[in-house]
Amino acid sequence: MKMSELRLEYLDPAELAANPANWRRHPPSQVAALKVVLAEVGWAGALLFNERTGRLIDGHARREITKPGERVPVLIGSWSEEAERKILATLDPLSAMASADQEKLLTLLEDTRFNSEAVNAMLEALANGERYPIPELGEMPFLSDADKSDIGQMTFTVTEAQRGTIEAAISMAKGQGASQETGNENSNGNALALVCETFTKNA
Repeated sequence: MKMSELRLEYLDPAELAANPANWRRHPPSQVAALKVVLAEVGWAGALLFNERTGRLIDGHARREITKPGERVPVLIGSWSEEAERKILATLDPLSAMASADQEKLLTLLEDTRFNSEAVNAMLEALANGERYPIPELGEMPFLSDADKSDIGQMTFTVTEAQRGTIEAAISMAKGQGASQETGNENSNGNALALVCETFTKNA
């Protein structure tokens, strides 16, 4: 079987379609840490794009944080639908199978410091064989004040009957285009905000 040849191009990630089968979820803390690293060292890797299907395989988080109009490195290949699914399923799990040589990592970190103490703490936890916990939004030291002003979490308690009513209202709001502004069809926050906005206008 002939292997797909790869080529490197610099493209605007906004022009690369996200993969609907992408199973990775990137918590705000991870995205914020990624911003810190990119800001300090720049691009040291590339997105992976399948030109045969017209879909991104790897780099969805980096795609989302790229500034409008910015051109970034993209590795482009041509794979079948089946091969694309295999790459999508195994790329991260295979990388995660690697174990850390804690002694080497600790030596590396002695002279390697990021401006973000949270990123430093994350690396030190890894070097010490600890799992770095994903913090709650309010505890995220990765986030700048500007980032925090754009993101928020709300927690409240409801009965099962109330939950059904809320979910029905969110579903109806999505049907009215509540999430069109951000392009995120799964944005419950946008839909709930529209429900509340409609209520306050009619109150």
